[in-house]
Amino acid sequence: MGRAVLSQFLTLSNSTPRLSSSQFCGRLGSKYLKRPGSIRHNRTINGYNGAGFRCCCSVSLSQPAVPETSSIPVRKRIVSGVQPTGAIHLGNYLGAIKTWIELQNSYDTLFFIVDLHAITLPYDTQQLSKATRNTAAIYLACGVDTSKASVFVQSHVRAHVELMWLLSSATPIGWINRMIQFKEKSRKAGDENVGVALLTYPVLMASDILLYQSDLVPVGEDQKQHLELTRELAERVNYLYGGRKWKKLGGRGGAIFKVPEPLIPPAGARVMSLTDGLSKMSKSAPSDQSRINLLDPKDVIANKIKRCKTDSFSGMEFDSPERPECNNLLSIYQLISGKTKEEVAQECQDMNWGTFKTLLTDALVDHLHPIQIRHEEIISDPAYLDGVLGEGATKAAAIADATLSNVYQAMGFLYR
Repeated sequence: MGRAVLSQFLTLSNSTPRLSSSQFCGRLGSKYLKRPGSIRHNRTINGYNGAGFRCCCSVSLSQPAVPETSSIPVRKRIVSGVQPTGAIHLGNYLGAIKTWIELQNSYDTLFFIVDLHAITLPYDTQQLSKATRNTAAIYLACGVDTSKASVFVQSHVRAHVELMWLLSSATPIGWINRMIQFKEKSRKAGDENVGVALLTYPVLMASDILLYQSDLVPVGEDQKQHLELTRELAERVNYLYGGRKWKKLGGRGGAIFKVPEPLIPPAGARVMSLTDGLSKMSKSAPSDQSRINLLDPKDVIANKIKRCKTDSFSGMEFDSPERPECNNLLSIYQLISGKTKEEVAQECQDMNWGTFKTLLTDALVDHLHPIQIRHEEIISDPAYLDGVLGEGATKAAAIADATLSNVYQAMGFLYR
């Protein structure tokens, strides 16, 4: 979210996507696919990153389908993104970006800055462009390798918005009304500050994923429902417009979209607040004390860890329901240090809070300092950063446009 193979997606319309079976949404069936008066028979179709941050993430095959007997390795594609709102924090990094660095070695990857998602609530127009560039620089500083991954800005690939509109025409309003995050965010923002985009942004997220024919989606716990909607939309569009209907219009036939499956990291998918171990670390939290920002200087990190919420129990332990803060901080240390859960449990089991906080602070400072140095170098070279984003958008557009052309054809539009 290597790169030379991305152009092969130009042949996407000549190869049939392979659908994976559904384990996440086994309940999907004809009741989700019916449109009054248009479908007469019950039918079940087999079939769901990254970035809370609202993160859009996906994985897809990067090469055209090949015979089963072929020895050509088939790599999958990851597409993931983070909003350029607020400061990128430890939750974004451990929950998504750090995972990208590992996945880019095994998958073809595209990582984008989801600036279109950033305008669903009131925002500072003077800061959006700057924040977008800053987020891209953080991707690169964290280790996204441009020889393996494409980095681009969501709004620079117009197919995202076009596909969203096409998908909106096939999305029942009831599916959108059940989205929990809309209810939570609209309640906090108030009716006067809530636009239609906040209600419909899950359809844009579905567009972000389906444009790249995704097989798997790295996703946080709080985004499961949105990925479920993506799966349902893929199956609905495939049923309404794919198969023989598409073939009669001169298309390839078969499925238009792949139905993605979820990929939830075992640790770090949901990093919690420093002030409340039961709440997710978030950019929107009013107190900056609740999060470690990736660009926080050493003294700020030390102060936040020193003041973070703890408990009165002795020793340190994972997974105690009575100690959510302890579990969160131990998990952060595990991910930052690269140690196993068992190693951390043994190392820290007899520590008091003061000793552990010093250990955690030192680990965070040592890990984040090189990222901060590299970020400063990248942001100081705007020509380099613009080149990376331009090249990434070109490669992403080639893939997305192939999918979009298929959708236009299957939905009966006049060829352009």
